[in-house]
Amino acid sequence: MEKFFKLKENGTTVSTEVMAGFTTFFAMSYIIFVNPSMLTLAGTAKNPMPAGAVFLATIIAAAIGTLVMGLFANVPYAQAPGMGLNAFFTFTVCQLLGFTWQQALGMVFLCGILNIIITVTKFRKAIIKSIPESLQHAISGGIGIFIAYIGIKNAGLLKFTSDPGTYAQFKDGTVVASSAATPGLVNFNTKAVVFALIAIAIMMLLIILKVKGAIMISIIASTIIGIPMGIVDLSSVGATTGLADSFSQLKDTFLVGLGHKGLLSLFDDASEIPLVLMTIFAFSLSDTFDTIGTFIGTGRKTGIFTDEDLQAVETGKGFKTKMERALFADAIATSIGSLFGTSNTTTYVESAAGIGAGGRTGLTSVVTALLFILSMFLAPFVGIVPAQATAPALIIVGIMMLSSFKEIDWNDLDEAIPAFFAAIFMAFCYSISYGIAAGFIFYCIVKICRKKANEVHPILWGATALFILNFIVLAIIE
Repeated sequence: MEKFFKLKENGTTVSTEVMAGFTTFFAMSYIIFVNPSMLTLAGTAKNPMPAGAVFLATIIAAAIGTLVMGLFANVPYAQAPGMGLNAFFTFTVCQLLGFTWQQALGMVFLCGILNIIITVTKFRKAIIKSIPESLQHAISGGIGIFIAYIGIKNAGLLKFTSDPGTYAQFKDGTVVASSAATPGLVNFNTKAVVFALIAIAIMMLLIILKVKGAIMISIIASTIIGIPMGIVDLSSVGATTGLADSFSQLKDTFLVGLGHKGLLSLFDDASEIPLVLMTIFAFSLSDTFDTIGTFIGTGRKTGIFTDEDLQAVETGKGFKTKMERALFADAIATSIGSLFGTSNTTTYVESAAGIGAGGRTGLTSVVTALLFILSMFLAPFVGIVPAQATAPALIIVGIMMLSSFKEIDWNDLDEAIPAFFAAIFMAFCYSISYGIAAGFIFYCIVKICRKKANEVHPILWGATALFILNFIVLAIIE
């Protein structure tokens, strides 16, 4: 194990990696339950998307993608069907554009193939090398804000107020509000909020005292405290009924995206081909830059990806560096997930929780993957860990990542303006790729205004143009 994962070389131990794997899993285990509830809305009464099959597809995609990341790339990142991408799959592709969920799976498969191609041809690696160092630091700090915001939101400390007539409600109950919605702090008058504050206090105390395994200990301790408070529901523990039904439903989603109802039907109507291609493009763009942002934001800060790795990405051949192997592992995960019946599988920013707990090698990912497999049979046990117990881990990791901002010269507006928009949009738009888009666009604008357009890398020009095209496409189709 030491020789395979190079634990000493990376300054870690088996126990640290195992603890980090548990931390990452519990930080992202919500996807096991959220993804099926989201994707089943993509179906109709006459063409339902089976929840049990999506439940298994979510776990299988996460386990396989994360195992490949750990065993092939030897980095501590976990993969699973991405939030945001599953919403795009459901609400835009299926509900708004009218494609069936089988056709949407076909598009996700093609998106995965496209990602594999641009990875093998080194296009994704070239994108990384084209990003200015100041923007890379901004992405890292922006992800810190984004992660901390997710943690605060998951802790239930925020409420949002929207004026009547400024929001729309879909048939499934989802509410989309305009910018009239304003965030605020909740009142500390419910058990859930008090419990969240206790969990945060425990986490901060253990971290400040530098207790080994502080993040995992905090999650366990908070969960135990939540039992007498009535936050943790033990009534469902041991209830594994329905697993057999889920396996029987899997035949309804497995490979269906490639069949006559899925991929083979996408190009029947020539008039819809442009829309199909634009949708695949939108899937791919978001998936690609979410991953790049996560790797740059967390890998550079922690040393998982060194400057030598980044340099080798530009000059190396094949998959000799950790970055190259990690990008390839991420690329193949989307296609694998679509074969089983789920939306785009991507590298999770919540991996930062495990990295914050000390994870530095693929052993962390292997542990996380094994826990995903076990969750297939122990879903009720996984489900008892409340979001408030894992939220503090995301907050503390976010705090740690904010130090990347010190590498930015905030007195130089040429550097500060793109960095600001990259970081702020990442959190406020709840999207890593949108934050990167804002950073790219304002970086190009600044260089044009300064008459230094020749300093912008050609790939950065191309990526910026693609982002602008993506926003135009989304404006048209919605």
